[in-house]
Amino acid sequence: MTEPGRPAPPRYTDPDSYILGITQEIWENRGIALLETAYGAGMIMRNAGGMKIGNGSVIDDTLAKMAAFPDLEILGEDVIWAGDPAGRYLSSHRSVITGTHTGHGIWGPPIGRRFTVRCIADCAVLDEVIDDEWLAYDTGDQARQLGHDPAEFARARIVAEGGPDQAIRPFTPDQDRPGPYTARGNDSEWGQRLAEILTRIMGKDISVIRAEYDRALRIEHAGGIGGWGWQNAEAIWMRLRSAFPSATFRIHHAMGRSDPHQPHRAALRWSLDGRHDGFGRFGDPTGAPVHVMGFTHAEFGPRGLRREFTLFDEVAIWKQIHLHTGSV
Repeated sequence: MTEPGRPAPPRYTDPDSYILGITQEIWENRGIALLETAYGAGMIMRNAGGMKIGNGSVIDDTLAKMAAFPDLEILGEDVIWAGDPAGRYLSSHRSVITGTHTGHGIWGPPIGRRFTVRCIADCAVLDEVIDDEWLAYDTGDQARQLGHDPAEFARARIVAEGGPDQAIRPFTPDQDRPGPYTARGNDSEWGQRLAEILTRIMGKDISVIRAEYDRALRIEHAGGIGGWGWQNAEAIWMRLRSAFPSATFRIHHAMGRSDPHQPHRAALRWSLDGRHDGFGRFGDPTGAPVHVMGFTHAEFGPRGLRREFTLFDEVAIWKQIHLHTGSV
């Protein structure tokens, strides 16, 4: 029996097994009530689509998702972590989410379509309790697979939530508040290498892709966009940066790992803050102030960066644009 005031003995052997195990218990084993102990009572969740404080709102949101997609599964693709496994650490968990739309929810009446999308969640953990989190779902890709245009879905959500004055605001830095996790990553050469690559891309030095990426690279980006080779990577990154050409790029967290039986891996959390003042992925420029919360995972091989996964929430970006223009 655990003494009062002392944490319970660990149920998992390491950060990897904890993140994968607790995710399966909550989502696939339907242990929604576990969120009362797995998430801190005052935890801060910075979801790109909107900020949440406390585990109560997380529990309600989880229940609503499961009601709309009762067969929902979250398959852990990778866990990249840094910190003290016996103390506080941060894990960046890339997962594949799949389900069938057979229940009512924010996506409308059930239509029976299946979807498969990615999510990346950065979770700070102490004594097997998550108390700080940053995450983005590929909501744009999910919208398309369920029959919606992401821009129109964002507009519909503003209306459904009561109009521009009442609508849930996507996460922006002015909403943030200090949390218990304050580290910025680790000193892995792979995290630093990925940080240098993204800094050059966001500095509009697109030639870094041919210099640092494997010619046969596979790239997967938000919106279900992906492809093979340098030209796909160049086009995907240019279309994002050109939509926000004057925005400020910042790296908030960078880490890497070299684990047995794994390629060298790295995970970054980054942002773009500025105006929608260019042509690109988000149509004609509107001048809207936009915050892009971004996550990038990468794997490195003998010929450079060979697999890249980048996520941000297209719907959250469109929502910011619509709230600025009033086009609802």
